[in-house]
Amino acid sequence: MTERLYGLGMRDATLGYGRGGPVIEDLSLTIPSRRFTALLGPNGCGKSTILHGLAGLHTPQCGEVVLDGKSIRALGTKALARRVGLLAQTASAPDGLTVGELVRQGRYPHRPVFGAWSGADEDAVESALRRTSMTGYRDRPVDSLSGGQRQRAWIAMTLAQQSDILLLDEPTTYLDLAHQIDVLGLMRRLVDQEGATVVAVLHDLVQAARYADHLVLIRGGRIVAQGAPISVLTPENVKAVFGVDVVILSDPDSAAPICLPRCNGAATSNPQA
Repeated sequence: MTERLYGLGMRDATLGYGRGGPVIEDLSLTIPSRRFTALLGPNGCGKSTILHGLAGLHTPQCGEVVLDGKSIRALGTKALARRVGLLAQTASAPDGLTVGELVRQGRYPHRPVFGAWSGADEDAVESALRRTSMTGYRDRPVDSLSGGQRQRAWIAMTLAQQSDILLLDEPTTYLDLAHQIDVLGLMRRLVDQEGATVVAVLHDLVQAARYADHLVLIRGGRIVAQGAPISVLTPENVKAVFGVDVVILSDPDSAAPICLPRCNGAATSNPQA
Protein backbone atom coordinates (compact mmCIF):
# COMPACT_ATOMS: atom_id res chain seq x y z
CA MET A 1 0.00 0.00 0.00
CA THR A 2 1.32 3.46 -0.89
CA GLU A 3 1.93 5.51 2.25
CA ARG A 4 -0.11 8.68 2.36
CA LEU A 5 1.85 11.93 2.42
CA TYR A 6 0.21 14.96 3.96
CA GLY A 7 0.65 18.27 2.23
CA LEU A 8 -0.12 21.82 3.36
CA GLY A 9 0.57 24.96 1.41
CA MET A 10 -0.62 28.10 -0.36
CA ARG A 11 -1.40 28.79 -3.99
CA ASP A 12 -1.10 32.37 -5.21
CA ALA A 13 -2.42 33.60 -1.86
CA THR A 14 -2.90 37.25 -0.98
CA LEU A 15 -3.61 38.13 2.67
CA GLY A 16 -4.11 41.49 4.33
CA TYR A 17 -5.94 43.27 7.12
CA GLY A 18 -8.80 45.72 6.77
CA ARG A 19 -8.29 48.52 4.30
CA GLY A 20 -4.51 48.36 4.36
CA GLY A 21 -2.52 46.92 1.54
CA PRO A 22 -1.76 43.20 1.38
CA VAL A 23 0.80 41.79 3.80
CA ILE A 24 1.28 38.71 1.61
CA GLU A 25 0.71 38.94 -2.14
CA ASP A 26 0.55 36.12 -4.73
CA LEU A 27 2.48 33.79 -2.46
CA SER A 28 2.86 30.10 -3.26
CA LEU A 29 4.39 27.87 -0.62
CA THR A 30 4.61 24.11 -0.11
CA ILE A 31 5.33 22.83 3.39
CA PRO A 32 7.45 19.65 3.25
CA SER A 33 5.61 16.76 4.87
CA ARG A 34 7.14 15.17 7.96
CA ARG A 35 9.80 17.81 8.20
CA PHE A 36 10.54 20.77 10.48
CA THR A 37 10.12 24.04 8.59
CA ALA A 38 11.22 27.40 10.06
CA LEU A 39 9.82 30.70 8.80
CA LEU A 40 12.42 33.45 9.19
CA GLY A 41 12.49 37.16 8.48
CA PRO A 42 12.44 40.62 10.07
CA ASN A 43 9.54 41.84 12.20
CA GLY A 44 6.50 42.69 10.14
CA CYS A 45 7.53 40.68 7.08
CA GLY A 46 4.42 38.47 7.17
CA LYS A 47 5.59 35.33 8.97
CA SER A 48 2.68 35.18 11.43
CA THR A 49 0.21 36.11 8.69
CA ILE A 50 1.39 33.12 6.67
CA LEU A 51 1.09 30.85 9.70
CA HIS A 52 -2.44 32.02 10.48
CA GLY A 53 -3.39 31.60 6.84
CA LEU A 54 -2.12 28.02 6.87
CA ALA A 55 -4.19 27.36 10.01
CA GLY A 56 -7.36 28.65 8.36
CA LEU A 57 -7.67 31.61 10.73
CA HIS A 58 -7.05 34.18 8.01
CA THR A 59 -8.90 33.74 4.72
CA PRO A 60 -6.93 34.79 1.63
CA GLN A 61 -8.31 37.71 -0.37
CA CYS A 62 -7.12 35.85 -3.47
CA GLY A 63 -5.73 32.38 -4.00
CA GLU A 64 -6.16 29.55 -1.53
CA VAL A 65 -4.69 27.45 1.24
CA VAL A 66 -4.56 23.78 0.33
CA LEU A 67 -4.32 20.54 2.27
CA ASP A 68 -3.64 17.35 0.36
CA GLY A 69 -4.30 19.23 -2.87
CA LYS A 70 -7.73 20.53 -1.84
CA SER A 71 -8.79 23.94 -0.53
CA ILE A 72 -9.22 23.99 3.25
CA ARG A 73 -12.47 25.88 2.65
CA ALA A 74 -14.03 22.49 1.95
CA LEU A 75 -13.22 21.34 5.49
CA GLY A 76 -15.21 22.19 8.59
CA THR A 77 -13.56 23.79 11.59
CA LYS A 78 -13.26 20.54 13.56
CA ALA A 79 -12.11 18.52 10.55
CA LEU A 80 -9.33 21.04 9.89
CA ALA A 81 -8.35 21.13 13.57
CA ARG A 82 -7.95 17.35 13.55
CA ARG A 83 -5.28 17.81 10.88
CA VAL A 84 -3.71 21.19 11.70
CA GLY A 85 -2.92 22.50 15.19
CA LEU A 86 -1.84 26.08 15.91
CA LEU A 87 -0.06 27.50 18.94
CA ALA A 88 -0.50 31.26 18.64
CA GLN A 89 2.04 33.70 20.05
CA THR A 90 -0.63 35.52 22.08
CA ALA A 91 -2.23 32.44 23.65
CA SER A 92 -3.65 33.14 27.12
CA ALA A 93 -5.61 31.12 29.67
CA PRO A 94 -8.38 32.23 32.07
CA ASP A 95 -7.28 32.93 35.64
CA GLY A 96 -7.09 29.78 37.74
CA LEU A 97 -7.22 27.31 34.83
CA THR A 98 -5.00 24.34 35.65
CA VAL A 99 -2.52 22.72 33.29
CA GLY A 100 -4.68 19.58 33.13
CA GLU A 101 -7.76 21.59 32.25
CA LEU A 102 -5.86 23.49 29.58
CA VAL A 103 -4.50 20.35 27.95
CA ARG A 104 -7.96 18.74 27.98
CA GLN A 105 -9.18 21.60 25.78
CA GLY A 106 -6.98 20.23 23.03
CA ARG A 107 -9.42 17.37 22.60
CA TYR A 108 -12.31 19.50 21.32
CA PRO A 109 -11.87 18.55 17.61
CA HIS A 110 -12.36 14.87 18.48
CA ARG A 111 -15.40 15.14 20.72
CA PRO A 112 -19.09 15.47 19.85
CA VAL A 113 -20.95 18.36 21.45
CA PHE A 114 -22.58 16.24 24.15
CA GLY A 115 -20.13 13.33 24.08
CA ALA A 116 -18.66 11.83 27.23
CA TRP A 117 -14.96 12.01 28.00
CA SER A 118 -13.43 8.84 26.55
CA GLY A 119 -10.45 6.64 27.25
CA ALA A 120 -8.88 7.87 24.00
CA ASP A 121 -9.24 11.45 25.23
CA GLU A 122 -7.57 10.61 28.53
CA ASP A 123 -4.74 8.74 26.80
CA ALA A 124 -4.08 11.70 24.49
CA VAL A 125 -3.92 14.12 27.43
CA GLU A 126 -1.60 11.84 29.43
CA SER A 127 0.68 11.39 26.42
CA ALA A 128 0.84 15.14 25.81
CA LEU A 129 1.69 15.86 29.45
CA ARG A 130 4.36 13.18 29.48
CA ARG A 131 6.04 14.27 26.25
CA THR A 132 6.31 17.85 27.48
CA SER A 133 7.46 16.85 31.00
CA MET A 134 4.37 18.51 32.48
CA THR A 135 2.76 15.53 34.26
CA GLY A 136 3.80 16.85 37.67
CA TYR A 137 2.20 20.23 36.94
CA ARG A 138 -1.25 18.88 36.11
CA ASP A 139 -2.97 20.57 39.05
CA ARG A 140 -1.00 23.81 38.95
CA PRO A 141 -2.73 26.96 37.65
CA VAL A 142 -1.28 27.99 34.31
CA ASP A 143 -0.84 31.58 35.51
CA SER A 144 1.42 30.37 38.36
CA LEU A 145 3.99 28.81 36.03
CA SER A 146 7.28 30.18 34.79
CA GLY A 147 7.54 31.27 31.17
CA GLY A 148 9.10 28.00 30.05
CA GLN A 149 6.61 25.87 31.97
CA ARG A 150 3.71 27.87 30.60
CA GLN A 151 4.94 27.44 27.04
CA ARG A 152 5.28 23.69 27.52
CA ALA A 153 1.72 23.57 28.88
CA TRP A 154 0.41 25.24 25.73
CA ILE A 155 2.44 22.89 23.56
CA ALA A 156 0.94 19.97 25.50
CA MET A 157 -2.54 21.26 24.70
CA THR A 158 -1.60 21.39 21.02
CA LEU A 159 -0.20 17.85 21.17
CA ALA A 160 -3.40 16.58 22.81
CA GLN A 161 -5.17 17.75 19.67
CA GLN A 162 -3.26 14.93 17.87
CA SER A 163 -2.93 16.90 14.64
CA ASP A 164 -0.31 15.61 12.25
CA ILE A 165 0.64 19.18 11.29
CA LEU A 166 1.74 21.60 14.04
CA LEU A 167 2.10 25.35 13.51
CA LEU A 168 3.87 27.37 16.19
CA ASP A 169 4.18 31.15 16.24
CA GLU A 170 7.46 32.10 17.96
CA PRO A 171 7.39 29.17 20.43
CA THR A 172 10.77 30.11 21.97
CA THR A 173 10.14 33.82 22.53
CA TYR A 174 10.67 34.93 26.16
CA LEU A 175 12.23 31.57 27.08
CA ASP A 176 15.72 31.22 28.51
CA LEU A 177 18.28 29.22 26.55
CA ALA A 178 17.65 25.92 28.34
CA HIS A 179 13.91 26.09 27.71
CA GLN A 180 14.47 27.14 24.10
CA ILE A 181 16.52 24.00 23.58
CA ASP A 182 13.85 21.90 25.33
CA VAL A 183 11.10 23.21 23.06
CA LEU A 184 13.11 22.89 19.84
CA GLY A 185 14.30 19.42 20.84
CA LEU A 186 10.69 18.39 21.40
CA MET A 187 9.72 19.64 17.94
CA ARG A 188 12.65 17.72 16.45
CA ARG A 189 11.57 14.51 18.19
CA LEU A 190 7.99 14.89 17.00
CA VAL A 191 9.27 14.98 13.44
CA ASP A 192 11.88 12.24 13.75
CA GLN A 193 10.02 9.80 15.99
CA GLU A 194 6.35 10.44 15.22
CA GLY A 195 6.36 11.65 11.64
CA ALA A 196 4.81 15.03 12.45
CA THR A 197 5.01 18.06 10.18
CA VAL A 198 6.14 21.11 12.15
CA VAL A 199 6.16 24.74 11.01
CA ALA A 200 7.51 27.38 13.40
CA VAL A 201 8.16 31.10 13.22
CA LEU A 202 11.65 31.59 14.65
CA HIS A 203 14.09 34.48 15.02
CA ASP A 204 17.37 32.78 15.89
CA LEU A 205 19.09 31.79 12.64
CA VAL A 206 21.57 29.49 14.38
CA GLN A 207 18.85 27.53 16.18
CA ALA A 208 16.73 27.38 13.03
CA ALA A 209 19.65 25.95 11.04
CA ARG A 210 20.44 23.38 13.71
CA TYR A 211 16.91 22.07 14.37
CA ALA A 212 14.93 22.65 11.16
CA ASP A 213 15.14 20.69 7.90
CA HIS A 214 13.68 23.43 5.71
CA LEU A 215 14.07 27.21 6.00
CA VAL A 216 11.91 29.88 4.38
CA LEU A 217 13.39 33.40 4.31
CA ILE A 218 10.74 36.10 3.97
CA ARG A 219 11.08 39.82 3.25
CA GLY A 220 8.18 42.21 2.62
CA GLY A 221 5.64 39.43 2.27
CA ARG A 222 7.65 37.57 -0.36
CA ILE A 223 9.85 34.49 -0.24
CA VAL A 224 13.49 35.35 -0.83
CA ALA A 225 14.87 31.82 -0.47
CA GLN A 226 13.75 28.42 0.74
CA GLY A 227 15.30 25.00 1.09
CA ALA A 228 17.89 23.22 3.22
CA PRO A 229 19.69 25.44 5.76
CA ILE A 230 23.06 25.07 4.06
CA SER A 231 21.67 26.39 0.77
CA VAL A 232 19.46 29.12 2.23
CA LEU A 233 21.70 30.75 4.84
CA THR A 234 24.21 32.44 2.58
CA PRO A 235 25.74 35.89 3.13
CA GLU A 236 23.81 37.19 0.12
CA ASN A 237 20.43 35.92 1.35
CA VAL A 238 20.93 37.13 4.92
CA LYS A 239 21.96 40.54 3.61
CA ALA A 240 18.90 40.72 1.36
CA VAL A 241 16.49 39.78 4.15
CA PHE A 242 17.99 41.33 7.28
CA GLY A 243 20.33 43.98 5.89
CA VAL A 244 23.27 42.56 7.85
CA ASP A 245 26.67 41.44 6.60
CA VAL A 246 27.51 38.01 7.98
CA VAL A 247 30.16 35.35 7.73
CA ILE A 248 28.99 31.73 7.55
CA LEU A 249 30.76 29.10 9.65
CA SER A 250 30.05 25.39 10.04
CA ASP A 251 28.61 23.98 13.28
CA PRO A 252 31.25 21.51 14.56
CA ASP A 253 28.55 19.13 15.86
CA SER A 254 25.93 19.18 13.10
CA ALA A 255 27.68 20.89 10.16
CA ALA A 256 24.72 23.30 10.04
CA PRO A 257 25.55 26.85 8.96
CA ILE A 258 26.25 29.42 11.68
CA CYS A 259 25.67 33.09 10.82
CA LEU A 260 27.94 35.55 12.58
CA PRO A 261 27.55 39.30 11.95
CA ARG A 262 30.70 40.97 10.74
CA CYS A 263 32.16 43.68 12.95
CA ASN A 264 30.82 46.30 10.54
CA GLY A 265 27.62 44.34 9.93
CA ALA A 266 25.07 46.77 11.38
CA ALA A 267 21.68 46.56 9.72
CA THR A 268 21.13 48.94 6.83
CA SER A 269 17.99 50.96 6.27
CA ASN A 270 17.56 49.42 2.83
CA PRO A 271 18.70 45.78 2.73
CA GLN A 272 18.12 45.67 -1.02
CA ALA A 273 20.64 48.45 -1.65
